[in-house]
Amino acid sequence: MKITYYGHASLGIEVGGKNIIVDPFITGNPKASGIDINSLKADYILVTHAHGDHVLDVETIAKNTNAVIVSNAEIATYYGGKGFNSHPMNHGGSWKFDFGKVKYVNAIHSSSFPDGTYGGNPGGFVIEGEHKNIYIAGDTALTYDMKLIPLRTELDLVILPIGDNFTMDVEDAIIASDFVDCDKILGYHFDTFGYIEINHEESIRKFFDKGKDLMLLEIGESIEL
Repeated sequence: MKITYYGHASLGIEVGGKNIIVDPFITGNPKASGIDINSLKADYILVTHAHGDHVLDVETIAKNTNAVIVSNAEIATYYGGKGFNSHPMNHGGSWKFDFGKVKYVNAIHSSSFPDGTYGGNPGGFVIEGEHKNIYIAGDTALTYDMKLIPLRTELDLVILPIGDNFTMDVEDAIIASDFVDCDKILGYHFDTFGYIEINHEESIRKFFDKGKDLMLLEIGESIEL
């Protein structure tokens, strides 16, 4: 499994011979100006919730690639009504796709489209690939619901928001990694706006002091599991 960071909360995942884009907010992020969305490959687009900083480039990428948009029922219906391929899910439900199993799990946040359309309840995704399992938390506060995840899935990586203000901060993310029983963490949802700027060295040190590995990738950088 290869994971590429496209800035903010946007990710590219290559698994099982398929390409997945998560929460594409690229053209609206000046820090991601080096990423050409028209060159991105996507068989699926996973959307955690409907805020503009997570859905801005969904339609462009879907038009370019004919990707299936996977999200909660309201978001999937919204895009389905526009003629896009979509797969609806809801909290606690899972589906076996051709790249692996996906479960839509709880997140504590809000969710509405930029045009005011109701975006359902926000969520995160647990992806079980052939060899590696990851949890993408989406925008969320720390929640005890995270403790349910390792009861079913042994994680190799957890992807957590760490920017504070709109989501949990570094300290809560450390607790979240305890809840999901995973000490390998990819941080995201930081530095894009002034509200969510973080001290990188201090954040990495705080995780290290707890025996954990926090990775803060440069935009366009990848890791392989």
